[in-house]
Amino acid sequence: MRPLLFLLAFVAAGPLPAAPASYLADSRTDILALLAPPPTAGSAEDKADLAAAYAVASTATPEQVALAKDEVKLTIFHFAPVIGPWFQPGKFPKLEALFKEVEAEAKAVTSKGKKHWQRLRPYIVDPVRFPHAVEHEKPTDYSYPSGHSTRGTVFALLLAEIFPGQREALIAKGREVGWLRVQGGVHYSTDIYAGRVLGQALARDFLASPAFQSDLAAVKAELSAEGAH
Repeated sequence: MRPLLFLLAFVAAGPLPAAPASYLADSRTDILALLAPPPTAGSAEDKADLAAAYAVASTATPEQVALAKDEVKLTIFHFAPVIGPWFQPGKFPKLEALFKEVEAEAKAVTSKGKKHWQRLRPYIVDPVRFPHAVEHEKPTDYSYPSGHSTRGTVFALLLAEIFPGQREALIAKGREVGWLRVQGGVHYSTDIYAGRVLGQALARDFLASPAFQSDLAAVKAELSAEGAH
């Protein structure tokens, strides 16, 4: 095909779909400035943190460990016990699309911190004391801050915008998401606390985004149309 004809054919086909807007495009949250570094590896503080992680993981109940395993691949539908049994995947495409983007953007932020601080997970530092950790990520998948704790906090605070009547229960579940990671032997408690701080900052940034607010309004309309909100 001649170049001119190819160009005309391309134009006739219409413009390419626009890339989804980043909700955090205008975020002022700098993870490296927001969070203090984790304890220095091998320091007294780090050893105490490891001992505390072992104390929590070694006393976790079978039910807590099972729940930690179930939440290895965390989704908003792990909040269904708070919201209601009707809150299931496949029913609300706009809701799922919104939180898929939120998850991707939050993961990008935590990844920056993990790669910067490169804190090894408890079961990698001391595999003898953590033989039954609920997952065994690659050693390059670092520990600080906790991605689950960050996303659990973000998910809880954003879901509370949709279901304000369950705000406190949602926040409690978001805290549990992080703590289960300590009970499952894959995080230190300090990873979880850092994730909560980061999650609160990111939730604020998401809510300040006009693009997010527009999509959130569409989600609320979707749920109302289904009689679920």
